[in-house]
Amino acid sequence: MELAKRNEVPIEQTWDLSLIYPTEEAMQADADKAEKLCGQMEADYKGKLNDPDTINRCLDDLREMERLLTLVGSYCGLAVEVDYYNTYNMDRSQRMERLSSRISASLSFIDSEICEADEAVIREAIRRTTANKGYLEDVLRRKPHRLQPETERAMAALSQTLYAPESIYNAAKLADMRFDPFTANGKEYPLGYSLFEDDYEYDPDPAVRRAAFEAFSAKLRQYENVTAAAYNTNVQTDKTMADLRGFDNVFDSLLFEQKVTREMYDRQIDLITQKLAPHMRRYARLLKRVHHLDKMTFADLKIAVDPEYDPRVTIEQSKDYIVNGLSILGEDYTAMVKEAYDKRWVDFAKNQGKSTGGFCASPYGKGSFILLSWNDRMADVFTLAHELGHAGHFRACNAAQSIFDTNVSTYFVEAPSTMNELLMTDYLTSTSDDKRFRRWVLASVVSKTYYHNFVTHLLEAAYQREVYKIVDAGGSVQAETLSAIKRKVLEDFWGEDVEIIPGAELTWMRQPHYYMGLYSYTYSAGLTVATEVSKRIRREGQSAVEDWKKVLAAGSRLDPVGLAALAGIDITTDAPLLDTIETIGSMIDEICRLTDELEAQ
Repeated sequence: MELAKRNEVPIEQTWDLSLIYPTEEAMQADADKAEKLCGQMEADYKGKLNDPDTINRCLDDLREMERLLTLVGSYCGLAVEVDYYNTYNMDRSQRMERLSSRISASLSFIDSEICEADEAVIREAIRRTTANKGYLEDVLRRKPHRLQPETERAMAALSQTLYAPESIYNAAKLADMRFDPFTANGKEYPLGYSLFEDDYEYDPDPAVRRAAFEAFSAKLRQYENVTAAAYNTNVQTDKTMADLRGFDNVFDSLLFEQKVTREMYDRQIDLITQKLAPHMRRYARLLKRVHHLDKMTFADLKIAVDPEYDPRVTIEQSKDYIVNGLSILGEDYTAMVKEAYDKRWVDFAKNQGKSTGGFCASPYGKGSFILLSWNDRMADVFTLAHELGHAGHFRACNAAQSIFDTNVSTYFVEAPSTMNELLMTDYLTSTSDDKRFRRWVLASVVSKTYYHNFVTHLLEAAYQREVYKIVDAGGSVQAETLSAIKRKVLEDFWGEDVEIIPGAELTWMRQPHYYMGLYSYTYSAGLTVATEVSKRIRREGQSAVEDWKKVLAAGSRLDPVGLAALAGIDITTDAPLLDTIETIGSMIDEICRLTDELEAQ
């Protein structure tokens, strides 16, 4: 059945953007306010940022500007995410992006002038403020990489152009790419991006699953060159920016914003590739055995150990699961979960032109807005719990911190979300002694939570590292090169246990993460922290929960090492990652043992 158009889905399954602005006119009023404030700030502060009090007054106004632009951008951008076919919303969003670019260019003098001030003046400005302290410290940190004022202004004005590759990618993927039906077992099936990723990849019938993969891959291949061109433009831009700002290499440039070392980045990729692969190959062999497959292919990796034991869960039922599962985090947290349902923070609908996957946006001073596509599966409960982890994080962070201190490093940002998945796992396993149920829960967390973050995204990161190495050496990448890199990464990880069939190499085309710098590896980094903290909560109870709440509220006042330390975890060593990999291995051991016991009954 073909997906509905956006105007055909039930309103109760959609998010309510009136929680940001009650009307479009109210949004436009804030856009006009931002434009007026920009002119006033130029008049009041340009050429005058040479004393602590003036600097802080300017940054007080800049905080208000960031708030306005965040709300306007969220209201317009989120409307596009649920319907890329809506040209009115697309035009409106692009208009606001242009406004934001103009304002950024006009106000680029702020950082330039502060950088040119005597360091003693900046230090005194820091001493006199709390709300602007983190911003000023970052200005000092970025000072060695700051360009001339007019160059910074030009680059700010070009920001919409610099981000164009991601827009082109999304347009090709979500607006232009139309899928023809495919046939399996003599029956015709409809196909679409979300239908494939949400349904057919998990279909227990290998004929349907593999035919869908083949048809899906054939359509991707038709767009491989334009997608590669967009991606190459993106990574070349990253390299150019790194060179302009005086970084030794593109990796240092991208990791600079995350406030982590190259050692931490490489460790995440190298250790998982080396140490986790044997465990996941064993899991793949188990899937092949229990499903009686002739061979294990890349198209089969997401099937369930026990597909007949997959409880159907309605949206309303999911509320009870999540409220109970996350109750350990306290009444304030579960009240937020209830609010998310009651006030329509979540866009559950499945419709044409909607973004795939899931995400959570939390505009400062408002609630959160969560996008996913509901398929009545327990997997969707885990996805929603994950996104609510982001919501809970930024509700605490936004309430406790200045807007300047809410830009949490991407290295850490997936920890609160994956933590919720682990808490849901602990809750579910505590509700029943039934072996089949326990196997299903453990298999769910391995095949969804850990597979998604420690395999899918980690292999994306390994692929991405090779791409940036080529670019850093002065080369460029085309579709053929990208596919060859991706195929080798997959073959190295899965070895002889999984056949990397034609089409698997095209998975580089399926993720928007590649347009967000070195983001993919951070999923496993966040889940490493979450795994260790969840084990601490299991051991120590409320004291560990209270530490975790402090972490959620800390925002970007601490770097990733500091945030993890506040939670009682030392991520400067291999130990947390090795322990997390061992945890995954022990889960797979138990799944295999439970399978043997169930088969023997």
